[in-house]
Amino acid sequence: MHNNHHTGSAASTSCTVHLADEAATLQLGKQLATILHPGLTVFLYGELGAGKTTLVRGILRGFGHQGKVRSPTYNLVEIYKFSRLYLYHFDFYRLNDPAEWEEAGFREYFNQASICLIEWPEKATGVLRTADLNITLTYSGTGRIVKIDAETEAGKRCLAHWQSLKLR
Repeated sequence: MHNNHHTGSAASTSCTVHLADEAATLQLGKQLATILHPGLTVFLYGELGAGKTTLVRGILRGFGHQGKVRSPTYNLVEIYKFSRLYLYHFDFYRLNDPAEWEEAGFREYFNQASICLIEWPEKATGVLRTADLNITLTYSGTGRIVKIDAETEAGKRCLAHWQSLKLR
C-alpha cells in the first residue's frame, strides 16, 4: 500500500489545467466550489492580471453569489456569507508589513466555519499557516495554465475528490 508513489498519492497532490479564456477560468472556479469546504485555506499565486480574482469570482458563483466580486486590494478582505459558511477573499498586494495582518485581527477569520482565499499570500509570509491548496496561474499565450498543489491532508482529499469528479 505504501509504494504508490507513481499512482495514488502522487496523482492527488498536484494537477495542472489549461484554460483557454476568462470563461474557462470562471468555469474552473465553479468546479472548485464543489470541493471546497469550511476550514480550508487556499493561496492564489500569479502576476497581476493572471486571473486570480476571476478564479475567485468563479468560486463565488459556484457557491451561489450573484453580485459583484471586487478585488479587496484596498481593504485587504471582502466577506461573503453563505448559508453554510463564511468565505473570506483576501488580497495582500498592499500589505506592507505582516504585522498589519495581526493587528487587523485576521487570524480569527481562519477557522472551521470559513474558507479563506488569499491573493498575494507571499506578502504575509510568516503569519499565515500552510495553505491546504496552492493555486498558481501563469500566462500561456492568450490562455492560462493553472497548477493546483495540495499541501495538507485536507487539500489532498479535496484534490482527489475533484479529480474523481472530472473523470465522470
